[in-house]
Amino acid sequence: MLDKRIVLNINRESYELLVRPNQTLLDLLRDQLGMTGTKKGCDIGACGACTVISDGEPALSCMTLAIRCQNRRIITIEGLAENGELHPLQKSAIEHGAVQCGFCTPGWLLSAKLLLDHNPTPTPEEVRTAISGNLCRCTGYKKIEECILAVAEKDCRRRDVVAESGPVFRGLLR
Repeated sequence: MLDKRIVLNINRESYELLVRPNQTLLDLLRDQLGMTGTKKGCDIGACGACTVISDGEPALSCMTLAIRCQNRRIITIEGLAENGELHPLQKSAIEHGAVQCGFCTPGWLLSAKLLLDHNPTPTPEEVRTAISGNLCRCTGYKKIEECILAVAEKDCRRRDVVAESGPVFRGLLR
């Protein structure tokens, strides 16, 4: 098997890498790029610990060949925070005690981000469905659900304030 040189866009950065044809995205992230936030759980696509975002969709990086990720935008847990500022979901996870051992956290945070990107006001049932592919053995999911719903509620209140404030104030909040 011959290695192939590809260019990947990971966390808004471009990487030119030599990959093996059978190398998973998970192994590339962890072993070649040192991005160990994406966890290797079951390695068969059943636990969700390896979830990343690929072109706006969840992807199990343990089941995704790295070579197939060329020309895709990949976001890992390392890319969730921007400009040194934790993402609201990360802050809420800490505030609500939704982080126990932390092994499942990267996967469900990215699943939750996708949910809120597509549905900013989810119901508890929609939250449960969105994170159903992420197994957690510590929290029993209640704190995880509360964390996600709190971010949705806070964003909803912020949008209400902006809508009531008129166009001048809206521009200031961007």
